[in-house]
Amino acid sequence: MTLRTRITLLTLFVLTLSLLVIGSSVYALLQRYLYQNLRTELAEAVEQVVRLINQGSQQGINLFEIALPPSLYAEIDLVVTSPPYDTRDLIEGVIPIRNPTLGGYRLQLTPEDYQTLLREQALWTISTLPRENAPPLRLMVRAVLVEAQYPGLDRIPAVILTAKPVEGIEATLRELARSYAFTAVTVLLFGSLLAYLLVTRTLQPLETVARKAEEVSLQGMTSLPEPRGKDEVAALVRALNRMLSRLEAAFRSQTRFLADASHELRTPITAILGHVGYLLRRTSLTEAQRESLEIIRREAERMTKLVTDLLDLAGSEGGWRLEIRPVNLASLLNELAEEYRPAFNGRLVVEAPSTVWVAGDDSRLHQVFANLVNNAIKAGARTITLRARSLGEKVVVQVVDDGPGIPPEHLPYLFERFYRVDKARDRAAGGSGLGLAIVKAIVEAHGGEVWVESELGKGAVFSVSLRRAVAQPLPQR
Repeated sequence: MTLRTRITLLTLFVLTLSLLVIGSSVYALLQRYLYQNLRTELAEAVEQVVRLINQGSQQGINLFEIALPPSLYAEIDLVVTSPPYDTRDLIEGVIPIRNPTLGGYRLQLTPEDYQTLLREQALWTISTLPRENAPPLRLMVRAVLVEAQYPGLDRIPAVILTAKPVEGIEATLRELARSYAFTAVTVLLFGSLLAYLLVTRTLQPLETVARKAEEVSLQGMTSLPEPRGKDEVAALVRALNRMLSRLEAAFRSQTRFLADASHELRTPITAILGHVGYLLRRTSLTEAQRESLEIIRREAERMTKLVTDLLDLAGSEGGWRLEIRPVNLASLLNELAEEYRPAFNGRLVVEAPSTVWVAGDDSRLHQVFANLVNNAIKAGARTITLRARSLGEKVVVQVVDDGPGIPPEHLPYLFERFYRVDKARDRAAGGSGLGLAIVKAIVEAHGGEVWVESELGKGAVFSVSLRRAVAQPLPQR
């Protein structure tokens, strides 16, 4: 994911978590407040019912004629058995007094509730009443065990129950949840959009710097355009420009030293080769002297190749001077095969249709495939196949050999400078360890890729990917 996406998702996560915490807290606090008010109201209702009972008994009013407030769901059950009471007494041995607001239904308590009532003299519980053509009515119930005064009787135990529906509270909480959910979703949508736009605006200067840096890399520029202001982006650009200046100076110094040293080395090497050749041709030498001169000539030739490769790499660091034009791969690979067949004891096969063209510098591409073929010959291959095929806008050229293969631990490092799989064999064959590094540099200068696949005992496959070109009426080589 991009940095913009990660920051936006992180902001969205934090916002969602915050909304959940706030919503849960508001819901819990409101629920607690509403139910606490309901409990207070029911507790006061119990006291009101007790007062009405006592006032009625003092005035000689029959308990069954007491007018309870219509706003209350209330019920009075007189216990007509003697203590000690048990659950059966409280359930069956009662004279219920029903409030008309209950619609003729009696508040029901479970046996467990009655046991709690006996033990603690009071309880809070939830009860339900059936309703016609509607869900049952849920009520918060306050039950209290008291002794009431009844005309003509001593004080007798009674169960006073007061209740009130919780539908209003639950409806309020549901409405709060719906409203908050809608608000939270809206806030999340607008918050996500705002966060994305804000992050985009914040990162835009950095993206501009990255784009300019890519242009600097492609065009060989040495500095980035510095933005105005003194913010962090401007400081970053100035730091990058200072770094680029130092890197440019170091690069130029290294390239100049490499080129100068290589040029200076050519003169004495050429002199050495000339004198060695003269001695071998024009003087009488002992066998030991001839062997020593042959060693000198071989090492001087290896040094010449190393200097040439170093000059090639120095040129690649400064940017290859390529003459890009359509190149017919079949023609190029066939010419290469004709060059190597006389000196190659094995079989060299070309599998390339004449209609495959690539955009490139033919001399440099010839150098690439010649290097790969030469490596396959040095590795001991008996059959080498040069194969080309089109893959959309790309053309892949493969150099396939049946040599001993390359150990897997060496594959990631093959294209590094001076890296050798078999140092003794390469040195004996005159290799510099720079061939594959040059191949990679040339291919990448063409905008392509090079990679290798190999298995011990089954040879190796070097693949080069190049840009496809429009076919020309006549081959260029």
